[in-house]
Amino acid sequence: MPLSTAKKAEIIEKFQQHPGDTGSPEVQVALLTQRIVELTEHMKQHPKDFHSRRGLLKLVGQRRRFLAYIKAQSFDRYRQIIQELGLRR
Repeated sequence: MPLSTAKKAEIIEKFQQHPGDTGSPEVQVALLTQRIVELTEHMKQHPKDFHSRRGLLKLVGQRRRFLAYIKAQSFDRYRQIIQELGLRR
């Protein structure tokens, strides 16, 4: 399921670097994280849905690459986004 427009706008507003920013890595990671959370819930209800599982794994890999990019650019930004999204313990 795609994200609702309202939810997507809320996420973009929270993580944007400047007004009108929709493509910064932080925004991308936040949007991917929300999609991953929703797909994870779907997988709990439908464990044999292998097509959705593949999509979920692709999203997780894409988020990992974005996070690696952010980490290479600025470790402070990396720590901040990890903390805000609650990705690491």
